[in-house]
Amino acid sequence: MTENQGERPEDRTPEDPQAGAVWQPPAQPPLPTTPATDGYPPRPVPGPQDRAADAASQTPEAAPAQPTASSAPIDPGPTAQGVPPRPQPPYGQYAFGPAQGTPTGTQQTLPLGEAPVSQKRQKLGAGKVVGIMVAAAIVGGAAGLGGAYAGATLFSSTSETTVAGPSTVTVNDTDSVNQTTGIAAKVVPSVVTISANNGSTGGTGSGVVLSEDGYVVTNTHVVTLDGATADASISVTTSDGRVFSATIVGTDPIYDLAVIKLEGAEDLTPIDFASSADLNVGDTTVAVGAPLGLSNTVTTGIVSALNRSIQIASSAAPDTEQDETQDDGNDRTPPFYFDFGDEGQQPTATETISIAVIQTDAAINPGNSGGALVDDEGNLIGINVAIASAGSSSESGSIGVGFSIPSDVVQRITDEIIAEGSATHGLLGASVMPAASVEGATISGAYLADVSEGGAAAAVGLQIGDIVTGFNGVPITDATDLTAQVRAAAAGSAATVTFVRDGETRSVEVTLGELG
Repeated sequence: MTENQGERPEDRTPEDPQAGAVWQPPAQPPLPTTPATDGYPPRPVPGPQDRAADAASQTPEAAPAQPTASSAPIDPGPTAQGVPPRPQPPYGQYAFGPAQGTPTGTQQTLPLGEAPVSQKRQKLGAGKVVGIMVAAAIVGGAAGLGGAYAGATLFSSTSETTVAGPSTVTVNDTDSVNQTTGIAAKVVPSVVTISANNGSTGGTGSGVVLSEDGYVVTNTHVVTLDGATADASISVTTSDGRVFSATIVGTDPIYDLAVIKLEGAEDLTPIDFASSADLNVGDTTVAVGAPLGLSNTVTTGIVSALNRSIQIASSAAPDTEQDETQDDGNDRTPPFYFDFGDEGQQPTATETISIAVIQTDAAINPGNSGGALVDDEGNLIGINVAIASAGSSSESGSIGVGFSIPSDVVQRITDEIIAEGSATHGLLGASVMPAASVEGATISGAYLADVSEGGAAAAVGLQIGDIVTGFNGVPITDATDLTAQVRAAAAGSAATVTFVRDGETRSVEVTLGELG
């Protein structure tokens, strides 16, 4: 072979003595061989199909070498026989962390020349764990992923681990699982269907599991049939079909919350709480419950409004004259109703309660009462309590205006009920009315029409005529807002009250009394 053999014509210079010669392609180079050793002739290096063969023959005096194993993570997709596996990127390159309860960066170790498990085997494994994998992925932070990407990633694992998951979330196509599917897989096992009956009247609602041994939060109007009875027969069905009798631990009609205890329950799935104080308008919401008795129903929406307060009629509410909102002579009764699935005529409400709520457009219908409103990670942000109706009753169903009791209030009240059998509520010691209804009003807020002697308001110098515009940082736009925020706080707790007097904005720290 000459010095220029194998060069292309365009690579030669004019001075090249072979510039006019016709270029010939080089002969194919011989296969790489092992060097000759101790007189043995060289041999070709084994190809992919020969990688599992004994390599010790290169050195005949050495002991036969064992096949070495690949230590790189294997790409979970199907790999053709003999094609080298591709290393799997670390989890850190994705937008989510490893799912809880699953191996981190699971590796599959294979002998040389052996391919990963077949695609068919992968699909069978994924089918067994589909529900729990979606839930675990949400816990691990995959909630922000797009549906197609999350589904393709979460259901291609080659792990041999078998996990028993809930059978109430149907997933037919694991390649198109979206965020809501994952949320549902996590939350549905924590939501129960409640049936209450007193012989002549009955109804259905929902509840949320607080503990493995059967404490469940729901609404007072669910377990009392909206005040019709104090000793209803209560039956609870879990998402996986188990049925329990339940007893009432305590009710709180002021905020329409109640705690019941399932008899003989164990291994239930408690809900995870999120702080409702961290919510933004526009955040994703998912409502889970039993509207119209249809258990394990999932609907989606957003947070439509925060710091909303509603006044709603309740037959279970106690008759109290403390901190009553005064009638300003205007009929502005809002069309709010408990979202309660009743089977008979409920009693006519004689009292009203004022509660602070999260407003959502997730579809909430009668029977969703006491069910869960969760965020995009499947954590509880509220207990569904009421709906707005365009008609004369709640029978017209959801119009995209539903209300949930914030999780921070739920957690405080249920903790007190479980510990003490009842919950406390703050008392300001003043009668209020909407400031906008006062003649000559220039701002909105809660107008102090009367201040009780010796009460919390009087103790810090609040006076008749003061207009409260804020309570613990929450804007106050009318009397209902102030009453709802005071009731949400515990008795004896400290609060910051912002008010306007003679056109000047002031703030004062007040220690709330206890609602009797």
